[in-house]
Amino acid sequence: MSENKRLHLLVLAALFAAAVAATTAYVLHIPLPTGGYVHVGDALIYLAACLLPLPWAMAAGAVGGAVADLLTAPMWAPATFVIKLLICLPFTAQRERILTARNAGAVVVAGLLSPTLYGFVNVWFAQSWAAFWPQFVGTLVQGVGSGVVFFVLAVACDRARLKDRLGTL
Repeated sequence: MSENKRLHLLVLAALFAAAVAATTAYVLHIPLPTGGYVHVGDALIYLAACLLPLPWAMAAGAVGGAVADLLTAPMWAPATFVIKLLICLPFTAQRERILTARNAGAVVVAGLLSPTLYGFVNVWFAQSWAAFWPQFVGTLVQGVGSGVVFFVLAVACDRARLKDRLGTL
């Protein structure tokens, strides 16, 4: 990979990380009565995973999510770093379009993986299995919202031929 290509990907990943952090921590940041908050930052992680090669998307999602947690709920930052890495795995950037059958299915997989993992982390924090479901449900609501936002963004980006314009493949 050329030095210019690496720099191009680094800049895109950094922009996605910043957008994920800002969207997660401040834009449509809705606190939950059970603790935590709902946001649509995952939609941008999904989009990054469809536009960038996997290691770059994983870095953008993990760093952006962890920075958001450092700004709002620091105890979650290490878990968020790992979870956001993992939710990128089902997506692919290897197609010419963002909205593919695989990426639509990946939204479902990531939307279930994230609340499950956050539920287990909350069990560990609370030292009680009763802590699983409140966290799972809140994060599932967030995942559904992020999925809807992702589909809207994916359609718009595909119509604008964003993948061609970015030249990330």
